[in-house]
Amino acid sequence: MILRKILIAKIQNATVTSKNLYYIGSISIDKEIMLRAGILPWEEVLVANISNGERFITYAIPSDKTGEICLNGAAARKGEIGDKLIIFAFAYVSKEDILKTHPRVIVLNEKNEIIKEIQLNISQEFLKQF
Repeated sequence: MILRKILIAKIQNATVTSKNLYYIGSISIDKEIMLRAGILPWEEVLVANISNGERFITYAIPSDKTGEICLNGAAARKGEIGDKLIIFAFAYVSKEDILKTHPRVIVLNEKNEIIKEIQLNISQEFLKQF
């Protein structure tokens, strides 16, 4: 069976609120934002720093602090407080399950408050081409 790596969640415009270089590693994300995006604790995420062009892979951990986006461990070297990030989560999906996959996009404002939620869909007609 062939599986494709498909976007399942995206957090757009996240603002780095803190850094903790000596933490064991990861990115801490407000647990409500993680929940709304559909990102699980310890799930692998790709982080793109809009402010400096850096990209890195780490894992997400839920934070109890409202609005927190904290770069931990080595990831703390990849950005500064105030930087804007895009956080992506992907899953391997069979062709049969692609139509059932509806990625969630969560758009945040400068205070990391959710201002928009989008659910993406792929058309069956488009998928038939593959």
